[in-house]
Amino acid sequence: MTSSAAVSQPAPTAPAVPSTTPSSPAGSATSGKLRLSQLLGYASGDAANNLAFSMTSMFLLLYYTDVVGISPAAAGTLFLVVRAWDAFADIYAGRVVDRTMTRWGKFRPFFLFGSLPLLLLSVATFTVPGGLGGTGKLVYAYITYALLGLAYSLVNIPYGSLASAMTQVPTERAKLASFRMVGTAATIIMLSFVVAPQIRSSENLQQSLTLTTLLFVVIGFGLYMILFRTSRENVVRDVAKVSLGQSLRTLRGNRPLLMLCVSALSFLTGMFALQTVQAYYARDVLGDANLFIVLTVVSTLAMFVVAPVIPRIVGWVGKKKAYIASGLVAVVAAIGIALTPPSLVWLAVVFFGLYGVGLAAVNTLMWALEADTVEYGEWRSGVRTEGTTYAVFSFTRKLGQALGGAAAAYGLGMVGYLAGAEQQSAGAVDGIRAIAGFVPAVFIGIGVLIMVAYPLTEKTFASMVGDVAARRAARTAEAEQTPAQEA
Repeated sequence: MTSSAAVSQPAPTAPAVPSTTPSSPAGSATSGKLRLSQLLGYASGDAANNLAFSMTSMFLLLYYTDVVGISPAAAGTLFLVVRAWDAFADIYAGRVVDRTMTRWGKFRPFFLFGSLPLLLLSVATFTVPGGLGGTGKLVYAYITYALLGLAYSLVNIPYGSLASAMTQVPTERAKLASFRMVGTAATIIMLSFVVAPQIRSSENLQQSLTLTTLLFVVIGFGLYMILFRTSRENVVRDVAKVSLGQSLRTLRGNRPLLMLCVSALSFLTGMFALQTVQAYYARDVLGDANLFIVLTVVSTLAMFVVAPVIPRIVGWVGKKKAYIASGLVAVVAAIGIALTPPSLVWLAVVFFGLYGVGLAAVNTLMWALEADTVEYGEWRSGVRTEGTTYAVFSFTRKLGQALGGAAAAYGLGMVGYLAGAEQQSAGAVDGIRAIAGFVPAVFIGIGVLIMVAYPLTEKTFASMVGDVAARRAARTAEAEQTPAQEA
C-alpha cells in the first residue's frame, strides 16, 4: 500500500458479530481524548518497566565484569544468547496476551500478577552469590537474566499493546508515546543519580546494588498498580480471543510492520551499543566516572524537552518525516561523540545532549508507529492482534538490544579493555570512543534509510480506520436485521 487510494480495497471478512472487551462497556468511545490521569498512569508503567530494563542495559555489563568477575568476552556471549532468548520470549508473551480475556480486560491482568515476579527477578540478577566459583557464577547469571527476560516480556508486551487499545486517535497515541518516554526518562535520570555514584564510591558494591534493587521492588510495584487503576481498554474488537491462525493471517503481508521492525532492529543495535559502554566512556575516555551522571542526565533530559512537542510535530509533518529527521540528528551527534577529543569534555556533553534529542524523538515515534500497524493488520484481516503485533515489534527491538550489547562487550575485548585496571591503554580508550560513536552512527543511519520507503501516512491511516469502522457498522446492521427477518 503506497497511497491513500489503496485502502479502499476490500479486506477479508471478519466475524459477523462484534464484541467489546470486558473492561469497556459496549459503545464506549474509541476516539475521545484521554484523561490526564490515564496519560500519567501510562507513564508510570514505563517508569516501572525501566527499573528492570534500564537497570540492566545501563549497569549489568559493568556489574558482571567488575563485580562478579566475568570476562568481557563471556559477558558478550551471555548478552547475545539471553537477549536473543528474550526476543523469542516476546513472541510467546504475545500469543499469551492474544489468548487472554478477563474481567479486567486483555492487558491489565498482567500488571497485577506479573509485576512483582519481574521486580524480584531483577534483585536476583544483580545478586550473584560470591561463593559459586567462576563457572557457577556464569551459570547463575545465565539463569537469572533469562528468567528476568521472560518475566519482563510477560509485563512489557501487554503494556506496549495497551496503547493501541486505549485510543485510535493519532495525536492521542502520540501523547501516550510521549508520556511513556517521560516515564522512561524519569527512571533513567533517577538511576544515574542513585546507582552511578555507587560504582565509584561504594565500599561494597554488591551489597549496595542488592539493597537498591530491593527498594525498586517497592517503588515499581506501586507504579504498576497506578497503571492498573488508571488504564482502560476502549477500542472495540471483533474477536476477543485470537487464534494462532488469525494472528499469522494478520501479520502476513503487513509491510508497514515489517519495515518498522527492521528499522527498529538497526536503530536499537546502535542505541544499545552506546548505552552499554557509556559508563566506560565516562570513566576511561573522559577520565571521570561521575561524568556518567552528567552524560546520562543531559541526554535523558532531552526526552522531557522532546516528548511534549512530538504530538504537535506529528500534526505538522507526520510521523514518518519526523522519524527520519530525528534519526539524522542522532547520526550526526553519534559521529561527534566518536570524534570529540577526550580533553574537550564540554563538547562531548553537547553531542550527548544532541544525541538525546534525536534518540528521544525516534523512540517516541516508534511506539506511535507500531500502534498504527495494528490498524493496518486489522484492515487487511478483520482481526485485531495487538499482542502478537507488538510482540513481533518487541522481538526485533530485543534482537537489537542483544546485538548492540554483545557488539559493545565483544568490542571491549577486541580493543584490549582490562577489567579492574586503574588506567586503560591508549588503544583501548580510542576503541571505546569508536564503539560509543561510530557504531551507533552506522546502525541508526541504516534504520533511517529503511524508513524512507515506509508506506503509512496520516492520510492512509485515517482511510483505513474509516474502512474498518464502516465494515463493522455494516456487519452490526446485518446482524440486527437477520433476527427481525426470521421473526
